[in-house]
Amino acid sequence: MADGCSVPAVEPDAGACPACGARGVAVQLQTVKALLTEIALRRIRPTHYRFCGSRACEVVYFGDSGDRFGTDEIRVPVWQKRSPGSRVLCYCFGEGEAVIRDELVESRRADVVDRIRQHIAAERCACDIRNPRGACCLGDVIAAVMRIEAETVGGRTNDGLLTHLPHR
Repeated sequence: MADGCSVPAVEPDAGACPACGARGVAVQLQTVKALLTEIALRRIRPTHYRFCGSRACEVVYFGDSGDRFGTDEIRVPVWQKRSPGSRVLCYCFGEGEAVIRDELVESRRADVVDRIRQHIAAERCACDIRNPRGACCLGDVIAAVMRIEAETVGGRTNDGLLTHLPHR
């Protein structure tokens, strides 16, 4: 069983964000439709859209036809556009930095990766629609656990083993 959810097909030339120049990541039209506010949805066109993950840029989605949608036009907070601290990373199950930090402080172990893997195995995730990037969050969550673990407990448990990846 793979660790991730299904990943949408990416166009060969993903293009650059017209606002900041960052490389865009192709997202499915249904993802954009699902996450736009009601007012922003009135402007959507049937074209290819890309996600801009640059924190310094307000644009979340941009299309081949020149349209752009900013952070204020998305139904959920886009974690890539926010400062680290208490961001939600898993849009399907509400897992985020605050939970990871609390688990590490309380038990010196974060079980979030195990929980998400269990949901993936049970085919419960809907990352292609709920996650603004339109892709599985597991890699982002693992990276966040490693970062927060290093900040919180120095990256090691009492027995000296890294806690971010569960035993298989």
